[in-house]
Amino acid sequence: MIKNTTFAELKVGDTASIERVCSVQDLYLFAHVSGNTNPAVVPDQASTENRAVTAPFMWAGSLISAVLGNLLPGPGTLYRSQDLRAVSRVKVGDKVRASVRCVEKQAAPVAVFETRIEKLDGTVVAEGRALVDVPTERMTVAARELPTLILDDCDQFTPLIQRAKSLGPMATAVVCPDDHNSLGGAVLAAREGLIEPILIGSRAAIQKAAEAGGLDITPYKLIDAANGVEASAKAVELVRRGEAASVMKGNLHTDELLGQVVKKDGGLRSGRRISHVFVMDVPTMDHLLFISDAAINIAPDLITKVDITQSAIDLAIACGIEKPRVGILSAVETVNPSIPSTLDAAALSKMAERGQIKGGLVDGPLAMDNAMDVAAARTKGITSLVAGRADVLIVPNLEAGNMLAKELTFVARAEAAGLVVGAAAPIMLTSRADNDRARLVSAALAQLYEYRRRTGRAVPVPGTDTAKVAAE
Repeated sequence: MIKNTTFAELKVGDTASIERVCSVQDLYLFAHVSGNTNPAVVPDQASTENRAVTAPFMWAGSLISAVLGNLLPGPGTLYRSQDLRAVSRVKVGDKVRASVRCVEKQAAPVAVFETRIEKLDGTVVAEGRALVDVPTERMTVAARELPTLILDDCDQFTPLIQRAKSLGPMATAVVCPDDHNSLGGAVLAAREGLIEPILIGSRAAIQKAAEAGGLDITPYKLIDAANGVEASAKAVELVRRGEAASVMKGNLHTDELLGQVVKKDGGLRSGRRISHVFVMDVPTMDHLLFISDAAINIAPDLITKVDITQSAIDLAIACGIEKPRVGILSAVETVNPSIPSTLDAAALSKMAERGQIKGGLVDGPLAMDNAMDVAAARTKGITSLVAGRADVLIVPNLEAGNMLAKELTFVARAEAAGLVVGAAAPIMLTSRADNDRARLVSAALAQLYEYRRRTGRAVPVPGTDTAKVAAE
C-alpha cells in the first residue's frame, strides 16, 4: 500500500528518494512515449553492446516525478512547475538516485521541493526545484501493477551464431538454390563463416538467381542437376562420401529432398526416426523454446515420439541448455484414456525416469498453460521440475505443432529457425518463404548439432577457458 503525506503533515526538511538502473529497455520505451528517436540517445537494436549510449536528460528527470507522485508527498500530488539543470550524463547501466527535499511551504496546498539526481558514486546528474500542489486529504492506495509491455528487441539467436562460427565453415550440400531467398541465405551463411556451400541444381537457374540478386557465387562449387530429385540424390551421395557434412534445402518441395534422405538403400538413415525441431526466439521468454515435431511426422506413435523427444533434447543440449526441461503436451494435464496423447505423455515421462530417454527432465501430460506458466501450474496443484519452465515442447501431432509454431511467429512475433534431426547428417529444412536470417540461424543450428553428434558435448562459449581447451 502507498500512503501520502498531506499538506498539514508535510514538514520542511522531509526527504524521499528512489534508485534506478538505466537499461536499454528504458530508453526504447522513452523513445516510444516521447517520440524522440535521436540516435545519440536510442540504443542500436542490432548491437550487443550499448553501454556507451547516453540516456535522454528527460528520462532522468522523469524519475523526480516518480518520487513526488509515489513517495513524497505521494498519491494526489500534482506538478505546477519544475526547473532542472543538467550537470552530467547517464549511460546505460548507470545506477542513479533521484531525491526530493521539501524546502518551503507556501499558501496551501503549494510546496517547493529541492530536486536532485546523482549517481551512486556521488556524481551529480541534475538538480533543480519543483513547485507542486500537495494533497490536502489522506489517500492510501494499493501499489499499481502496470500492464505488461513486450519489447520486440529479443535476440537469443546471435549468441548461437557466434558459437557456431567458432567451429569454422561446414561443407554443406545446398539443394536447388535457384531463387533469391535460398541462394541468398546460403551465400550469407558462407560469408558469416558457417558453411562452405556446394550448390547443386540447374546451373542456368542458379546463375540466373545469382545475377538477379547481385550475388557472387564464383568461390563455390556448383554441380549441375536436371531436377530436384536428382539434386537431392547428389546431395545425399556427397554426405555419404564424406564430402559434405550437412544438407540445406533450397527451392524445391520437401518430399523431393526427404524422399532421398530416407531411402533404405543409399539414404541417410541412422537408426533413429527423423524429425523436425523448430527453435523459437520468443520476445516474452528469456530462453529459447524448442518445438517438435511440427513438420515431418504427421501422427507419431509412442515409439516415434521417443525418437522425437530424444532428438529434441539432443538439439537443446547442443544449443547450450545443460539439462533441458521437456514438457509433453496434451489438452489436459491428467491421464485420460479417452485422450490418447495423455497416455503417450505419461509413458514418455516414465521412460525418461528409467533412462530410455536421456539428457533431459521429461514430464507429461501437460497442457500448454501449465507447461509454460509457473502460476498456472501452481493453481492446478502440479508439482514438477518441468511445469511452468519447459525449454522443449513435444506436441501430440504435426497439426498441433505447426499451429503452435506459427501462432508464436505471427502473433507473438517470435523468430523461428529449424532443423531436421535424427538422420546421418543435419538437414536445414527451411521454408521457401523463409528469409536470410532464418537460413543463417538454421545453419548455426546444424553446426552445433553436428558438433555434439560427433563429440558428445556442446560447443563451448567463445572466449571461455573451456573454449580454448576445446580448440587446442
